[in-house]
Amino acid sequence: MGIKRGTSLAAVAVVVALAATACGGADKAADKAKPAGAVADAQAPASDPYGSEKSPQNGAGAAAASTGQLTIAATDRLGSVLTDGAGFTLYRFDKDTAKPPTSNCDGDCAKAWPAVPAGDAAAAAGMDPSLLGEVVRKDGGKQLTVAGWPAYRFAKDTKAGDLNGQGVGGTWFALAPDGKKAAKPAAAPAGAPAGAGQTAGALTVAKDARLGEHIVDGNGMTVYRFKPDTAWPMVSKCEGDCVAKWPVVPPVDKANAKGIIEKNYLVLDRPDGKKQQTVNCWPVYTFTGDKKAGDTNGQGVGGTWYAVAPDGKLITVQ
Repeated sequence: MGIKRGTSLAAVAVVVALAATACGGADKAADKAKPAGAVADAQAPASDPYGSEKSPQNGAGAAAASTGQLTIAATDRLGSVLTDGAGFTLYRFDKDTAKPPTSNCDGDCAKAWPAVPAGDAAAAAGMDPSLLGEVVRKDGGKQLTVAGWPAYRFAKDTKAGDLNGQGVGGTWFALAPDGKKAAKPAAAPAGAPAGAGQTAGALTVAKDARLGEHIVDGNGMTVYRFKPDTAWPMVSKCEGDCVAKWPVVPPVDKANAKGIIEKNYLVLDRPDGKKQQTVNCWPVYTFTGDKKAGDTNGQGVGGTWYAVAPDGKLITVQ
């Protein structure tokens, strides 16, 4: 689903110093993928600790019988938020524990905050599947956990993307894809290196019907390569207006590169002062036209931008 937009990018090729190692590789095509779930922003939280008064019966509580494929939604208020297959926000409760996983929300609490069933839950693109687990509740039901934290919906979230449960009673918070409380990263201070303050400091592999296995960043956003770039010498030809549309992927520690083939996994020192991650010596980028995790709007743009396979090769399918 590429945006039909021509590319006339004024680019300056700059050769950078790198380790004396052979870089590069042939490009090959892979299978395709589909964009993931819904996004939205927040509304005012409920006033009482459980938010239980006049809880709607047609919102998140009514959807509690199924979980489905989780998604990562990008919100203006909280950054990346984990949602269920229907787009409803998932929450965690400060009075629970993650080690060992324990739910302390029962009775009236559970009516306002329905437990998310573990049975059919599947990890979102861009998140570590090993973070998903389950805990047996007092009523015998199996509840989804994320990094050990029991997951809930909020009955007052009446449509996909609502965040009405955020901050309720000072104990309820939207879940981030890593199981932590969702929070928008602080802006990088002036003069800080590229990528400072971002949450995208990870690379993982997503798989879906359109692109097959392809690299995404820590927020589940598709990672791309630019065909005019070169791997040996390691050069980015995307500068100025180009890099404003195609932000560079900042350096990612190897420990946070899950599923990526790390041969020639180097950092490019760009002429604009930014540091850019490369995969098999190819500079990698994200696309401002992708608005939520799973979007692939950059695929094929101008015949020069393509998603990246785990080994750094281009995925050129349309």
